[in-house]
Amino acid sequence: MHNSTTANNDCATAINSNSGLFDRFISWRELHITDSGFMLLLAFIVGVLTGIAAWLLKLLIGKTSLLTHTLVSTTGMNWIIILIPILGITLTALFSRYIMKGDVSNGVSKLVKSLGNNNYAIDSKSIYGSIIGSSLTLGMGGTAGSEGPIAYAGAGIGSKIGRLFRLQPQILMILIGCGAAAGIAGIFKAPIGGALFTFEVLRLELSTVAVIGIFLATLVSAMSAYILSGDTLDINVISPGAFNTSTMGWVFILGITAGLYSLYYTWSGDIAKLVLCNYHRRYLNWILSGLSIGIMIYLFPSMYGEGYGTITDIINENNFSVAAPYILTLFKSNKTVLLIACAGILLLKGIGASATNNGGGVAGDFAPTLFAGCVLGLLFSITANMAFKTELNPAHFALIAMAASMAGIIRAPLMAIFLTTEMVGGVDFLLPATVSSIISYCIVMLFKRQTFYHSKPFHNSNT
Repeated sequence: MHNSTTANNDCATAINSNSGLFDRFISWRELHITDSGFMLLLAFIVGVLTGIAAWLLKLLIGKTSLLTHTLVSTTGMNWIIILIPILGITLTALFSRYIMKGDVSNGVSKLVKSLGNNNYAIDSKSIYGSIIGSSLTLGMGGTAGSEGPIAYAGAGIGSKIGRLFRLQPQILMILIGCGAAAGIAGIFKAPIGGALFTFEVLRLELSTVAVIGIFLATLVSAMSAYILSGDTLDINVISPGAFNTSTMGWVFILGITAGLYSLYYTWSGDIAKLVLCNYHRRYLNWILSGLSIGIMIYLFPSMYGEGYGTITDIINENNFSVAAPYILTLFKSNKTVLLIACAGILLLKGIGASATNNGGGVAGDFAPTLFAGCVLGLLFSITANMAFKTELNPAHFALIAMAASMAGIIRAPLMAIFLTTEMVGGVDFLLPATVSSIISYCIVMLFKRQTFYHSKPFHNSNT
């Protein structure tokens, strides 16, 4: 008994001693290191940790997806793919509700709301909760992206570190912005696009030093994720080639087309969200959203997950990865196959992304817009070539439409332009991507006054 009491007293003494040392460090830091300098040091740390988290999320999604496809191929029954998203959404929702005991979905929407309310205390559970939830959702068929969860996880890392060192609210806000931007930069390996996310979507008002801190965090995060992933990119473009400036007139038309499609994408997603909101029994939301996603990816397998493989194929001129094998056997004309597959995907993608994000899953909104834009560019170029005997390069217009669609749907044109060109290394396409994105954005803003995340409250059936 005496030994036990002594041991407990020793532990308490050690804890108090460590606490005292930390308190003395904080006092020393306040006297000898400026807030700006310390913020930059912490921005570097946040960038490293968030880059590691982004790499881990991609790894877990890949492992889960591989396991799922192995299961389907082993059984030899392709229709099982319809049931997989139901399982994925249900497991994600149960994890959020009973293990996390909270909601980690719609990460960017929640982050926008928290910052708008000057609430900088983001729950630390969001760091691992977002990663696990997104791995289950996307690895098992959810047709959305991983950027929302990692942005929320990165913001959680920034908030945790800032509160640990008892920083002032203004510095804490900057570190949250660093974490969120680093999450986008790490998951897309696009540092400039990640930084612009903080300015255009989160709308943070920042000083020059704060901007430098955010760029530092995004650069470090993107490099960390890039190195850990074996120096590979999600979209591995062999050689996009030089853009033909004589087709700039068609770029203008593509911008108009992307703007109109952005309105449809948003409208169809809102309808899907409204339908899910009407089901007050959570399990019905999970089943309905999972079943609808399952049917979509059964009809169009390229809609499975984030869709980066399909984007890579299209930009590398392997266009038929868009179409399901059974469609190829129904029509003799290859162009007819592509037109039907592209049209079907474009009609359903907004609905699928909304069902994934609002039906119980944990995912993001950026990757679906890039995927839809890529398919839109392919459809646009093929149609123009057939109808007007032009020679538009489908790969080039797919790349340009990626930026235009994200600019219109998310309503963040600068982020869309740089994110797309960074992801694919297509700096030569900066001008046409800018032109089409600005046109798409202007068309959408004729009808929409706010960004994708400021225009409406978020909903998720986990709560």
